Amino acid sequence: MTRRFNRVAFVASPSPEAQRTLETLRAAYPNVPPEDADVIVALGGDGLMLQCLHQIMGRSKPIYGMNKGSVGFLMNEFRQEGLFERLEEAQRSVVHPLLMVAWDANGQSHTARAINEVSMLRQTHQIAKLKVSVDSHVRLEELSADGILIATPAGSTAYNLSVGGPILPLNTPLLALTPISAFRPRRWRGALLPDYARIEIEVLEHENRPVSAVADHTEFRNVSRVQVSMDRSIDLVLLHDPGHGLDERILREQFGY
Repeated sequence: MTRRFNRVAFVASPSPEAQRTLETLRAAYPNVPPEDADVIVALGGDGLMLQCLHQIMGRSKPIYGMNKGSVGFLMNEFRQEGLFERLEEAQRSVVHPLLMVAWDANGQSHTARAINEVSMLRQTHQIAKLKVSVDSHVRLEELSADGILIATPAGSTAYNLSVGGPILPLNTPLLALTPISAFRPRRWRGALLPDYARIEIEVLEHENRPVSAVADHTEFRNVSRVQVSMDRSIDLVLLHDPGHGLDERILREQFGY
């Protein structure tokens, strides 16, 4: 019988439980280094999954996660038995990262990609003042807030949800533009944008009101301007057990379970 995945690599978070599980699975199944694998099996939580996705970005190598962390929204339930059978039956979810280009106060540009969200955050007690443009059209002349974020559907249940943003089904062609503790405009709760939109955020008074830009876990400080768009040239492939794919998990979140 021909299998989809013959060469498996195991990776794990640094936690003692994940490391013990890593050694157990390496003893139970044939395995290879990640660079030689057909599929990567990640043992940990959502943080490890994001780390793995960033490490393999651009190589379209699928990742099958098993939860040995806390939340584990992106992970499958851990079970040692029948791993190859689970991999054969697993369903694919394909997501694309956001491309962030940020210019600092000296005019130097910095590039990073985000799977969950790009966020802009005030660095001091001073509230941030931001000008928001979409496809070269100014939509907000001035947003006074702790910050703002742009979330993908895959990331809409993370930081975006915690600051009151909408949950987006995985296959919806949208991005969530969500303010973080907005002061003015007082009633603005954000916007849903097509995922082909190009978003630009200018930091007003950036010398006195410094702002950082963060793409998942990559941060640049004292930025003056940020551009964000979806990078469709990169496919990120996650594998989930039948009935537990990202689209189903996101749908469940909308009903509170």
